[in-house]
Amino acid sequence: MRRLIVRLFLLGLLGFAAFWFLTRPETLPSGALDGLTANATRGETVFHAAGCASCHTAPNAETEGAPVLSGGQSFPSPFGTFIAPNISPDATHGIGNWSALDLANAMKHGTSPKGAHYYPAFPYSSYSRATLQDITDLHAFIMTLPADATPSQPHDIGFPFNIRLSLGGWKFLFLNDDWIAQAATPELERGRYLVEALGHCGECHTPRGPLGNVDLNQWLAGAPDPSGKGKIPGITPAQLDWPAQDLVYYFETGFTPDYDSAGGHMAHVIENLSKLDASDREAIAAYLKALPAGQ
Repeated sequence: MRRLIVRLFLLGLLGFAAFWFLTRPETLPSGALDGLTANATRGETVFHAAGCASCHTAPNAETEGAPVLSGGQSFPSPFGTFIAPNISPDATHGIGNWSALDLANAMKHGTSPKGAHYYPAFPYSSYSRATLQDITDLHAFIMTLPADATPSQPHDIGFPFNIRLSLGGWKFLFLNDDWIAQAATPELERGRYLVEALGHCGECHTPRGPLGNVDLNQWLAGAPDPSGKGKIPGITPAQLDWPAQDLVYYFETGFTPDYDSAGGHMAHVIENLSKLDASDREAIAAYLKALPAGQ
């Protein structure tokens, strides 16, 4: 009996060690950004493409001038309500003390500078595909923005979803940097990068599984609104048959072919897309039109 107890204890210890190893917060090597030169001008393009201001400015914040990334917007979900944190350059309440490597670890691995898991409400499952150069440039641009001392608010999440250790298992199952769609031309590659990585379009426009993972079998096919009110539309050719030029015009102005206009959170997305080069908006439209027709 004693031997059996010892064996069970050792097996349990081994199982815990394996679980800890597989679910530990991952980080990039310390020299991952060596040789990269930050460019804040390029970082501004990354900032708009990634939609940082859409989530990290305060509710009803002014849109004129340099954005103040004080956080505070709430994002309801079946797992609780997530509150966007302060990511301004404030050294105490924002990310002013973060290095570019810290930002890269957050975006590509969902790992904080203190080695904790971030919740995937922060769309690192998309940002994991971002290039290290773009993240380095983004960091440089964010550090030019106004600092704000507003403390980040805690998420409103109940048990057991407030146990961050479990996020390691979620990442083990669902986090990777594989591309979802094929891209046969440079324009389609750029469009794919903007949609699947920086723009993280699939985070809203794709339904999720029971564990909150994006269902890649229904990529961009539409999803229930996390607030429980209505549905976020699909944007594949099967659901959205607008000509490419109408898509490009919509991305620039927010006006649809039916003389309607973008509303809600999509209005913020349009505000970001309108600041990109026309070639980027055209690449996004080309990507969407090239998706399988039956999707």
